[in-house]
Amino acid sequence: MDPKFISLLCLGFCLVQRIWAQVGCRDKPKLSAWPGPVIPLRGKVTLQCHSCFDFVKFKVVKKRGTPIPKLQNRLFKNSLTMSPVTAAHAGTYKCSVYYRNTLAWSAYSDPLEILITGVFTKPSIWAYPSPLVNSGGYVILHCRSEVLFGKFILHKEGDSQLSQQISKRLHNGNAGANFSMEPMIPVHAGTYRCYGSHSHSPYEWSAPSDPLELTVTGMYKKPSLLAQPSHVVMSGENVTLHCRSESSFDGYHLSKDGKTHESWLPGVQSHDGAFQGDFPLGPVSPAHGGTYRCYGSFHRSPYEWSYPSDPLHLLVTGTSTSTCLSPTEPSTKTDSHFPHGHPRQLDILIGLSVVSICIVIFFLALVCHWCSTKSTTDASITDREPKEDQTMDDEYLTAEEPEEAIYAQLNHWTLTQRRVTSTSLSPKYSSLEPSIFMGCSE
Repeated sequence: MDPKFISLLCLGFCLVQRIWAQVGCRDKPKLSAWPGPVIPLRGKVTLQCHSCFDFVKFKVVKKRGTPIPKLQNRLFKNSLTMSPVTAAHAGTYKCSVYYRNTLAWSAYSDPLEILITGVFTKPSIWAYPSPLVNSGGYVILHCRSEVLFGKFILHKEGDSQLSQQISKRLHNGNAGANFSMEPMIPVHAGTYRCYGSHSHSPYEWSAPSDPLELTVTGMYKKPSLLAQPSHVVMSGENVTLHCRSESSFDGYHLSKDGKTHESWLPGVQSHDGAFQGDFPLGPVSPAHGGTYRCYGSFHRSPYEWSYPSDPLHLLVTGTSTSTCLSPTEPSTKTDSHFPHGHPRQLDILIGLSVVSICIVIFFLALVCHWCSTKSTTDASITDREPKEDQTMDDEYLTAEEPEEAIYAQLNHWTLTQRRVTSTSLSPKYSSLEPSIFMGCSE
């Protein structure tokens, strides 16, 4: 074969390769930010300009936001680092490269937004009706703030996409926005934060809200939840909740009254082959009482949980050193929760008997004391009768001793007896036989 033909063939092949390499390469470079375009106040960010073609240097211009004088007429070789960042660094940036071969500047890249957080106070975020959402259900994320922001931004950790909602003025004077998710699917699960910003400075954001972990449930078979030694415990005692499952879950989660109580606990295999996670509680207080459920999950999908276990109602009674029950917890209700043969049941019954006997004795003593006081008062009133009655009695007693009559005077509670002669009585009551008279005095 002719050597010239071979040389031309190789040259053509090289040209085709070069053309193919440049077909997918844009003349416009690309600007990126590391570790990301959302930077906390006083943090650090590095800007880099990328191109498919060799370039010697690049420049960066700021299109929107407060101008930065040190960027003007400055050229950079590899990267541009800004630290510590302030609110003035927030805005839109573009870059252009200087090509080695053509010795000309490229077109500017697409704009890159640098967002500075922490400029304003953080808002709050919560999920309604709960951050634990069954697969196919619905949830609404609420962002609220006392600062009257123009809009709220919802950000999911690890996702470059941002959701924004115009702020609304609430009846209490605060600002807020709602982000609805329906139906709930696994891709929606994750860690969320919300920010607030003003219309006149859209690249200056508030500090992030506290993180909210949104979890989808109902992905696996439900476990079971047990309490040891019992689901009814005295305040100050220890109790352990056991979450058991036939599935080999990597972790177990405990919720109380619809809210996550223990976020994660590693699962272990018990002697009977089942897998379980143990949640020790104690010393318990009345605050530990409530309705508990547990879930299972795997490391590969930490925000995808099983169906919830059946509810377990934990009841915390009064202190273990007290022999009296709380007035708000009748003994019939407390006793009904103890299983037959439980040693604590006998102690409570004995305590109740002792308390009941003490109360009865106390009331009897109180009644006797009151009767005694009343008797003493009535006796003193009887002794203070008019002098005329006393003189009359003396005259009758000095007369000839006739048949005696017995006169009993009843004064409410006290019965007094006096000896009088028959002549001291009215004629129509005279008699030779002893007589008994009962009189009631007011």
